[in-house]
Amino acid sequence: MDSDQGTHERRSTAAPDGQPPGTFRWLLVAGALLLQFSIGAVYAWSVFGGALESADSWQLGKVQASLPFTVTIGMIFLGTYAGGRLQDLKGPRLVALVGGVIYALGILLASFTDGSDDYWLLILGYGVISGFGLGFAYIVPIAMLQKWFPDKTGLITGLAVGGFGFGAVLTSPVAQWLINRNPEDPTSAFLPLGLAYLVMSLLGAAIFRNPPEGYTVPGFEPVTAGGGATGGKEYTQGEALRTPQWYLLTAILTLSVAAGIALISQAKPSATDIAGFSVTGAASLVGVLAIFNGAGRIVWAAISDYLGRMKTFAAILVLQGVCLIVLPHADSIVLFSILAAIVYLCYGGTFGTMPATAGDFFGVRNAGAIYGLMLIGWSLGGIIGPIVASALIGQEKAYTLAYTTIGVIALVSVLLTLVTKVPAARETSTTIRP
Repeated sequence: MDSDQGTHERRSTAAPDGQPPGTFRWLLVAGALLLQFSIGAVYAWSVFGGALESADSWQLGKVQASLPFTVTIGMIFLGTYAGGRLQDLKGPRLVALVGGVIYALGILLASFTDGSDDYWLLILGYGVISGFGLGFAYIVPIAMLQKWFPDKTGLITGLAVGGFGFGAVLTSPVAQWLINRNPEDPTSAFLPLGLAYLVMSLLGAAIFRNPPEGYTVPGFEPVTAGGGATGGKEYTQGEALRTPQWYLLTAILTLSVAAGIALISQAKPSATDIAGFSVTGAASLVGVLAIFNGAGRIVWAAISDYLGRMKTFAAILVLQGVCLIVLPHADSIVLFSILAAIVYLCYGGTFGTMPATAGDFFGVRNAGAIYGLMLIGWSLGGIIGPIVASALIGQEKAYTLAYTTIGVIALVSVLLTLVTKVPAARETSTTIRP
């Protein structure tokens, strides 16, 4: 992609009159959190999945009940690819607004389903349409805020996606309350939720804009590994795709996502079957765990600014692997909750840390296109993890086989972090410790 694409907006989109850019950029963070909170409600799916298994009008098996969520995650890549390229050309506001509308329309369409005969419509609305809209909007605040916060790349990308992780915190108990009002028609809950998502995403995206041409942060200078200031190479999407690093980072993203989302997709039934939670208690747990998903995006991203990106990913994969292996044996409510919280924390940390990592490796000028394409790892992991988990668990509830298999894969994946290095053309511009 041409490195000058998107600069037309940066020339004409300074902060509003009388609003200092240093203050305005934090207002953009608030808008990003609001948008991400609405689309991050997708992580409350296990509440709906459990309801679709038990409702007489649906009575779906585990694989069928998890498929709408799997399709949603699978469609995200197409959305991020399109949204990433378009926002580099047209700027962030238009793309985020369109993405939010598409996402909400898909949810609203799913609300019109009425039993297993409408399963195809649930897949189309919740899976295909909302998944595409989710990805279309998701990439925008990540690319935009990296340009506003060159001094806090790890922390700010963590915040940029933190709202996404927190999306299920409120949605899970609200969705369960809506479902309990009409348990034989669980998808009717999508109507009020879809309307709420539409309002939130539009309010958040309305203020989006790129920084003005020549924008700098007072007192901040990028540093080399030796301490000197430098600009460093800004990769285009095509140049990034010709490096082995792009594929290594995408593989790390894929495997870490697969590990975490395997549990996320089965969180509610796992809590009831393994640790003995009640149905309502398990739904509440899903909401509480979403706090750790959101917090992980901020905490791990900030840690990576000091520990280093690859050491951070190594720690994330080790913790996920160990916790998943132990989880099926956690018949204590407290122990199960702690292990699940760590997995959610690490899963969120993957998304909080990877955008800054991609920025370190390839620059931020074309971040929308480069990282948007890299999110194919999210879709691949989002398909592999739930399918493997649901297939191995099966009707026999073989949680030990499922989570041990996935945990071992996560541990082996640590090897990738040992061989992934910053490209030579970017080494002198990295602002983190190796």
